[in-house]
Amino acid sequence: MTRARGFSLLELLVVISIMALATAGVALSLRDTGQTRLEREAQRLAVLLEAGRAQARASGTLVRWRALGPGFRFEGLPVGSTLPTQWLDPGTRVADGAVLVLGPEPLLAPQRTLLTHVDTPELRLSVATDGLRPFALEGRQ
Repeated sequence: MTRARGFSLLELLVVISIMALATAGVALSLRDTGQTRLEREAQRLAVLLEAGRAQARASGTLVRWRALGPGFRFEGLPVGSTLPTQWLDPGTRVADGAVLVLGPEPLLAPQRTLLTHVDTPELRLSVATDGLRPFALEGRQ
């Protein structure tokens, strides 16, 4: 009795699945481009601005966010309140909108700030609010 040579369908499917997973892993690891880094910083900033806005409303004090060269500062926070003052990526910069007023009023004037990165200065992302809605990533400028 002779045995058939070759691979079974199951063996071929297992090999193709392993190759697909390896390819997906490589693609995801290479994806951290300047756009992705800038989007991550913009989303983080939107969350931090909303945290500052909530603290301003809760304490009834005027809180401002001010961009500094390599970082930023929240001015007027109540004693004991701390929010981060540095970008996660040190190359992040504010291109426009260096001071934002976060409260204490529930309704704010429309505000926005533009973020860019030293490695990709042509990319700019806007974090904005219309005064009623939360700060959010608005898109490329």
